[in-house]
Amino acid sequence: MLDSKSFSIKLEQHLVKIYGGVKTTKEIKQVSNDLLVFIESKFSKNPPKFLNNVSKWSEKDTILISYPNSIVENKRKPLSTLKKFLDKHCMNMISIIHILPFFPSSSDQGFSVKDYYSVDKNFGSWDDIKRISQKFSVMGDVVLNHGSSKSKWFENFLNGSGPGSKYFLTADKNLDLSTVTRPRTSDLLSKVDTANGEKYVWCTFSEDQVDYDFENFEVLKEFISIITFYLENGISVFRFDAVAFLWKKIGTGCVNLPETHEIVRLFRTILDYLAPSAILVTETNTPARENVTYFGNANEAHWIYNFSLPPILIYTVLKGDSSYLEKLTMSLPPAQLGASYLNFVASHDGIGLRPIEGMMSKSEINKLINKMKNNGGEISYRINKDNKESPYEINISLFDAMQETLNGNEDFHFDRFLCIHIIMLSLEGVPAFYIHSLFGTKNDKNLYSKTNKKRDLNRHVFEIDNLKKIIDDENNHGSFIFYKLKNLIAIRKKQTAFHPNAVQFTLHLGKNFYGVWRQSLDKSQSIFCITNVTDENREFSLMDINLIGFDQWRDLISNKTLSDIHSKITLKPYQTIWVSNK
Repeated sequence: MLDSKSFSIKLEQHLVKIYGGVKTTKEIKQVSNDLLVFIESKFSKNPPKFLNNVSKWSEKDTILISYPNSIVENKRKPLSTLKKFLDKHCMNMISIIHILPFFPSSSDQGFSVKDYYSVDKNFGSWDDIKRISQKFSVMGDVVLNHGSSKSKWFENFLNGSGPGSKYFLTADKNLDLSTVTRPRTSDLLSKVDTANGEKYVWCTFSEDQVDYDFENFEVLKEFISIITFYLENGISVFRFDAVAFLWKKIGTGCVNLPETHEIVRLFRTILDYLAPSAILVTETNTPARENVTYFGNANEAHWIYNFSLPPILIYTVLKGDSSYLEKLTMSLPPAQLGASYLNFVASHDGIGLRPIEGMMSKSEINKLINKMKNNGGEISYRINKDNKESPYEINISLFDAMQETLNGNEDFHFDRFLCIHIIMLSLEGVPAFYIHSLFGTKNDKNLYSKTNKKRDLNRHVFEIDNLKKIIDDENNHGSFIFYKLKNLIAIRKKQTAFHPNAVQFTLHLGKNFYGVWRQSLDKSQSIFCITNVTDENREFSLMDINLIGFDQWRDLISNKTLSDIHSKITLKPYQTIWVSNK
């Protein structure tokens, strides 16, 4: 807990580390004072509820990821329809709803933000967000690396005056930018005509997404204002989109720079002061070794995305070999108390391949890519430092991704699909479900053919009446999946050993099985999570997991007691058991 004096000292320390190389001491002192006055005014309006970090989340927390308009109906704004769906079907299932960008935007499905202070009128209003936040914690996107080229700010940049006119990053077209890490194949610099002549603006992701210049104090102040505005309007979980690219320094990769980390620490300090119950999440689609650095010393992100998990978990069940998954969970450091992984196997974006660079061979990655193509997927690319293209992500619905194994076996499609979600639910961290995973949605080929955007394969829009039919029809595969996942989540929520920070130890059971041991923070509950990752029946010896003989053990999923802990049991293809002593 920070008092006002300690907060003031920390604020200036952060600013010195960020701007010490580019601004004078006097300038830093002035902006520190200005920020303090502004933040203190917000503090007085919103007295914080001081919470221990551990109490911010528990085994009862599950995240749902949805676009504001993933579900639509006539004569109702999509955000209102989303609330209707959440209230009816998700009250005892999820606790956090990640509503993907709901702001006015010009491209990239909301991530080219035109106005951070408004809700797109086609989706609804801030009142809709606040109403949802009364029953669910709302995760909102802070798209702070770039803004829309169609925004008022960029219009003012072109005209040379007005709010935002100095917010955007320019660069000399003759600079050597070959070292810059690229997530896309588009040009890094985009030529624009301004009132002050021809300029080249920095565009990490697309020419419609122009990067902000965080060397400008005013940009930092603006985003602090945006964050406080979000707080006032029902946002309590802050997803910092593409934050790894925030600071630029010529001659470097312009990714994960020390200044970027310090800016994250600054935002963390502000949130800890204004709203200690708020959660900061960094979206850093980078190799695992780089990704985990955003925990800092428990002073940066509360949660980081486990980006390596989706491609490795998918590869595990398609090959029937747990080797890489074992290596992944063994290599990831346990999150400190007050921090956690955010686990997911599908999202609004594709299945990222950069997070597994150095973890899997190129030949194995190519096997995965070819199988995903065979299952109806598409591949997006990025530009490497050698100016050659390499695969960046796989675009496919998760249900279709599970259609066929690497060996061409189409049997057990449903079992594979459920299997990867059960493994995710078993792991250290907070689990997140993309809305389409709840129903086993297939590739939306019609949408893709209309937009020619590969990610749209996995961005189907439900008509509310059609979704109701899916849920209510017990013969529909979507209904089967929904209620199966809902039941698994209900079981998980009751187990203290599934607290996101509970102990996790990777078991070594051979490549046909994947297993972890979880133990509650108070050491009262142990759960052994064992999965057959193959498409064949496999015999498993309970003696391999050393169950304590004085305890009574049962499988939480089947609710069957294990009467003989020295026996062997047979696990069906892709079957998981949660063996618990409570």
